[in-house]
Amino acid sequence: MGLNHSEETHQRLVEAVPRCTGRAMTEWFQLMNDGPSFLRFDDRVRWLAGEYALAHGHATAIVHEFDLVKAHRRMG
Repeated sequence: MGLNHSEETHQRLVEAVPRCTGRAMTEWFQLMNDGPSFLRFDDRVRWLAGEYALAHGHATAIVHEFDLVKAHRRMG
């Protein structure tokens, strides 16, 4: 499935995640690293949303941002 909204919407969601969830993005990234190693984007979103009772949009933003950070680290 992947990201279905604009980059601008994604950035707004990323900025809202700490306020709405009570956790910083770095905390979510650590949970993603420590969680199950699903390969598919949708599986990771469903796991995160279900495990931590997140709204789908927040879970999608976290997974997408996690992927962007990982890709940037590999390139850098």
